[in-house]
Amino acid sequence: MQLRKLLLQPSSPLRVLLSSKYPFPLLQKCSRFSSSSSSESQIPNSHSVEPLDDNRSEHASTAISIDRSGLYNPPGILLALVYFISFQFRGGPISVAEYMEEVLTNPKAGFYINRDVFGAEGDFITSPEVSQMFGEMVGVWAMCLWEQMGQPNRVNLVELGPGRGTLMADLLRGASKFKNFTESLHIHLVECSPTLQKLQHHNLKCMDENNANDNVEERTISSLAGTPVSWHAALEQVPSGFPTIIVAHEFYDALPVHQFQPTPATLFLLQRCKWAADKELEKLEHIEVCAKAMELTGAMAKRIGSDGGGALIIDYGLNGVVTDSLQAIRKHKFVDLFDNPGSADLSAYVDFASISHSAEEASERVSVHGPMTQSQFLGSLGINFRVESLLQNCTEEQAESLRTGYWSLVGEGEAPFWEGPDEQAPIGMGTRYLAMAIVNKNQGVPVPFE
Repeated sequence: MQLRKLLLQPSSPLRVLLSSKYPFPLLQKCSRFSSSSSSESQIPNSHSVEPLDDNRSEHASTAISIDRSGLYNPPGILLALVYFISFQFRGGPISVAEYMEEVLTNPKAGFYINRDVFGAEGDFITSPEVSQMFGEMVGVWAMCLWEQMGQPNRVNLVELGPGRGTLMADLLRGASKFKNFTESLHIHLVECSPTLQKLQHHNLKCMDENNANDNVEERTISSLAGTPVSWHAALEQVPSGFPTIIVAHEFYDALPVHQFQPTPATLFLLQRCKWAADKELEKLEHIEVCAKAMELTGAMAKRIGSDGGGALIIDYGLNGVVTDSLQAIRKHKFVDLFDNPGSADLSAYVDFASISHSAEEASERVSVHGPMTQSQFLGSLGINFRVESLLQNCTEEQAESLRTGYWSLVGEGEAPFWEGPDEQAPIGMGTRYLAMAIVNKNQGVPVPFE
């Protein structure tokens, strides 16, 4: 009902954005999910060990040839991570969560730390890389929440794990016409990878202001909407005391999960089982619990409860107990969890029920809404109108990119209209991904969860 009212208002942000005809960089987005992968690291062919060129080679009639073609030679930095993990094991077994955390975020050789892992040339593709429309719709949600908050003149817009910065860039481009909104924003990117921080700085078209006054701290400004941008290693470093809008897209799935054995983390297991239904527990032989997700959600809920605002969480997962979902992906293909640690992404299904309970227990001042499917979320925000508007002002190549991107975001399974190679067929993520919102109760029910 509230969304309908916004659409009917001639000057509403939602109506203006959906009907906008100015071109965005459509062709810069990868619009296809491909199961094909580029070749693995090149493996040197056979190496020959020649006899020494001195008297000791007199009795050697032939060279000794060693075939090394079947061996994999990992890059030195990955080998260092293997040695580090091996050293950890010497003190006894380490938990799955500890292994996952080291593989993904080890300061020297973690999967996310030293390279760009996103897109067709990387290891996996995320929704913002599929189409600009994803970031635009998240921007619509953020603007609607800002209006529900009373249009405050200072807002922290926080993104957890921003990847290349594509989502935030599309959000700011789409919102750039709404000066009251963009002028209220201070962007805070929570990112631990120096490599990805540089990419985000570039894609947000950031400029570092040179201030002649020594007493004034230098600022970084995104020229996309004139908004200041700051980077942080953790959410706790983001300044509090201001209304906060948090976006966590495909962030929770990379948080380390426990696959239970008797450890201090058993406390979190007991807490998770307390929330489960009897029928869920009766058939369980295995359970995954993400302690960091529960702690992070609690911290977000407390901040939203005290400062106002809300959080949007979009990820793949279940609205119930998760059993055995931990997986590794390299170059768009599943691989063994222990195959060359640091060279593949590790992720697990997000337990949305756990997130909901964690938020509600952390603060009585917040309410939780959803989850709903990504297809329902984007459709309710107007992605259908947006794609129709863009299709009226684009080339045939851009139209194909829009159609495949749209299907990937809201469809289910392989696209029925696809006529290209089977391995390049866009795969719909519309029902695999879920969306959930956590908001301050004083702001009412957020769009589109009415």
